[in-house]
Order: sequence, then structure tokens, then C-alpha cells
Amino acid sequence: MPSTYFSNPLTFLIDTLFGLYMGIVALRLIMQWAQWEYHNQFVQLIIKATQVPVKFLRQFIPAMGRWDSATIVLLLSLALIKTLLISSLQAGMVNPILLLRLVVADIFSLFITLFSASIIIQVILSWVVPHNQHNPLTPLLSRMNSPLLRPIRQRLPDMGGFDLSPLVVLLALQVLSMLVLPLLIGHI
Repeated sequence: MPSTYFSNPLTFLIDTLFGLYMGIVALRLIMQWAQWEYHNQFVQLIIKATQVPVKFLRQFIPAMGRWDSATIVLLLSLALIKTLLISSLQAGMVNPILLLRLVVADIFSLFITLFSASIIIQVILSWVVPHNQHNPLTPLLSRMNSPLLRPIRQRLPDMGGFDLSPLVVLLALQVLSMLVLPLLIGHI
């Protein structure tokens, strides 16, 4: 049996489980940036899912302005552990510079994915949820995506009621990812 017989499923599990939790931690950062309503059910879920490690880290790491330093350190730590585990399963240990670049690339990719997914979800919700019906995700997604969508909406001509700004932003996020990730990883 080749060594990839067990390492591929383990890599998949590590990538998936760490990726999901890192996504929740990243949403906690976005929550602060977008000033989400604290009493929202989704916000409460994020807070409860991340409270224990963030509270522990806050004992050692002070806040930096309006940013929660403990949450940033938690996200960096999770990305570092994930990268170390996956690299040890696949190719052994990597040098520290490459490790740092892979961690930054992983976090960058995570935020691109979160913003892309949130825009897609916001568009789908606008199609299927009636405007007079309350959905707890709608105001959160609107506050999260508004800084990206608003400048594009202001520059696009009137398209007869069609909002093409989500499509433009999704394309821009993918192009940004294609331009930045190779620089971070070192594959130019």
C-alpha cells in the first residue's frame, strides 16, 4: 500500500475540519469589522463556537484598537497548525519562510472564499426570500458585502433593474486570488 493510502484521507479531514473552524473564527473577525448586530442568532452561534479559545487567549494578548487581537492570533495559530499537520503528512517539514507564506496564503484564500460565498448566498436569498419576510442572515450579509458592492453599484450604469455588481465583485475576487496566491506561495 502506498503511503498516500492513509495520508490522503487524513489530509482531507484535517483540511476540512480546520477549514470549517477557521471559517467561523474568520467570521468573528468579519463580524467586528462589519459591525453585525450582537443579538442576531447567527452572531450568537459564532461567538459561542469561538468563545473558549478567544477568552483563553485574551488573558495573554491585549486588544489592538478595535480589532480583537486574540481572534487574529487564534486564526493564525489554526492556520499554522493546519499547515504543519498537512505538510508533515504530505512532504515532511517545510522551511519556516515557506511555512509562513503558506499560512498567509491559506488565510487570504479563506477570506476570498468567505466573501465569495456570502455574495452568492446574498444573491440567492434576494431571489427566494420575499422582501417583507425577515431572514436573520440578510442584514448580516448586507453589512458584510456592502463595502464591496456599493462602489461597483455606483459606477455601473442602470441595467433596467438588474444588479450586476455581485457578478463584477465575484469576478474581481477571483482575479485577485489568481494574482495574489501565486505570489504568496511562490509559484510565479
